[in-house]
Amino acid sequence: MRRDRRRNRPPLRKSLFGRLLAVSALVAACSVAATAWLAVQTTSGAIKQEQGQNLTADARIYNTLLGYAAGHPTWEGVDDTVRDLARQSGRRIALTTEQRRPLADSASRPAPPALPPQASAIVDPLSVDTALSRTVDRSGDAADRVDPRAVGPFRLPAAERKALQHAADRSAACLSRVGIAADVVTGPSGRPRMEIVGNDPDRVQNTRCTTDELDSPTATEQKALDALNQLADACLKRQDRPGVQLNLDLSWGGASVPKPAAKARAVTPTPEPPPSLRTDEDDRATASCVDTARREQLSSYVASPALLFIGDEDGTTVPGFDLSPANTAKIAGAAALVLALTVGATMLAGSRLARPLHALTGAAQRMRDGEDSEPVLVTDDNEIGRLAAAFNDMAGHRARLEAQRKDMVSDVAHELRTPLSNIRGWLEAAQDGLAEPDPAFIASLHTEAVQLQHIIDDLQDLAAADAGALRLHPEQLHVEDVLAQVAAAHQAGAETSGVALSALPAADGMPSPVLWADPVRLRQAIGNLVSNAVRHTPPGGRVTVRAYDAGASADEAQAGREVVIEVADTGSGISAEHLPHVFDRFWRAEKSRNRRTGGSGLGLAIVRKLVEAHGGSVSAASVEGQGSVFTLRLPADAADAPGRATAMDPADDSPTAPDRA
Repeated sequence: MRRDRRRNRPPLRKSLFGRLLAVSALVAACSVAATAWLAVQTTSGAIKQEQGQNLTADARIYNTLLGYAAGHPTWEGVDDTVRDLARQSGRRIALTTEQRRPLADSASRPAPPALPPQASAIVDPLSVDTALSRTVDRSGDAADRVDPRAVGPFRLPAAERKALQHAADRSAACLSRVGIAADVVTGPSGRPRMEIVGNDPDRVQNTRCTTDELDSPTATEQKALDALNQLADACLKRQDRPGVQLNLDLSWGGASVPKPAAKARAVTPTPEPPPSLRTDEDDRATASCVDTARREQLSSYVASPALLFIGDEDGTTVPGFDLSPANTAKIAGAAALVLALTVGATMLAGSRLARPLHALTGAAQRMRDGEDSEPVLVTDDNEIGRLAAAFNDMAGHRARLEAQRKDMVSDVAHELRTPLSNIRGWLEAAQDGLAEPDPAFIASLHTEAVQLQHIIDDLQDLAAADAGALRLHPEQLHVEDVLAQVAAAHQAGAETSGVALSALPAADGMPSPVLWADPVRLRQAIGNLVSNAVRHTPPGGRVTVRAYDAGASADEAQAGREVVIEVADTGSGISAEHLPHVFDRFWRAEKSRNRRTGGSGLGLAIVRKLVEAHGGSVSAASVEGQGSVFTLRLPADAADAPGRATAMDPADDSPTAPDRA
């Protein structure tokens, strides 16, 4: 059997141990790889930052020096700017010509360290490095690589700047009056321009606020624009292409129009070719000539290109991080060691985890095969230990239920066999002519049939309660009326047994209890208790039934309180040993099953189920030789009662014949 159970174990790849091992190995491998990658990236980033390859800091230094070159024709006087940048960044900054002749160096020593062979960047306002500069478009076009701060002859004098500023302020005020928000922004040349908030220039065209004065070039700008136009036309002429007329934003239209000379007759302008006759090749050639002319015009206004060096304060540079074969081997060895330790620890933990699970599996299989399962050993107070303890409790509870089931089957068979045997015996006697079917004969058969029917009804009620099908028809009841009905129904039997049966009224000054319950089921439960009490009370004794509100007073509303119903007798009582079992099914202290002193043993079990269906509880107290008291506690309010529609209605409210131990 043990060999079969081992054979039934799942393979390693499907077992909990195998999956735990695989997941742990995968997590360890990913952790090692992620740690190694993070270490390499962090180290590389730190070294690059020390090297001056941090793009944010480099871009700030580069743009500052680029702006200086765009606004000055030479590099003279740049030393102060270089020292300020070096002090702010904490690094060495050096500028040299393209022939590496020093222009400025932040190193203050008489003999500064040698510069590295590779420059960090080339500072040229006419050819901007788009990777570092934030002042140009990143599209990569040649025309976009001229720094916009290099304005040269387009820089406006103070008088023209002031006049344009006044015009811009007037336009902004006009737009503001018509509800259009606009800002005045001054460009590098000193020319102001309008920026419409919301970027909707079509709204300005629908107003009377004109910006023609801002769109027209000044005398200084016209002069610079004419010079640029001549340089561009000369370039185009060398390519046998027609000239163009440049606008202030350096766009162009058709052929240029020559201006008339002073005191001379005006020359008839050449008709401009339609834009549709211009080809893409003409536009590309024009763009190239305009860019060349712009660089030629600005070359005398900006500083010459210079090499920029950014490094450590001592002049040293750190090479880029690269894993050597030795370092790679060390990292691989450390990763393998971590992985091996992880797998080993996982195997140890997995075996300790799987061992009690195997024991639980074996115990469950033995239970399935009908064998007596020994309790699983609980060694640890953890989740697995608690699972084993719960399994042991379940196995014990299952064993008890199985024993109860066997006892119940035996008890049911015995209880049904007795009346059936009596009925069969009387019928066979009548069939053989040994008994006459007189009224006494029929009455005896009827008594046995009623007893058999009571047993079947009790079993049906218990089955319905266990299945949750015992539903109620609750309504508002006066408990004293219910007690009076039950006492009247059992009065004849009590008188026959010589027992005084009475329903006590409420105490003086106490309100009559009102209860929300199913009247039929409540009479059945109380009737079972009364019948049980009469049966176990000797002649001359008494049985009393009373009800009261728990904690009630005469002038106090009883909403939300409990109604207590007590059935007391002066009978033989119940021993303390047997008292906890009185509500168990088929349990009786007298195992002889003498019907003179006991019935089927189902009556009190039915009482408990009926009370629980009402949301209440039942208890018993007894002193052996003096009598017993059975107490029902039921919720008085409708909100606390179950209030469910009935699924099985009794045919009548006649009480069953329960037994007491």
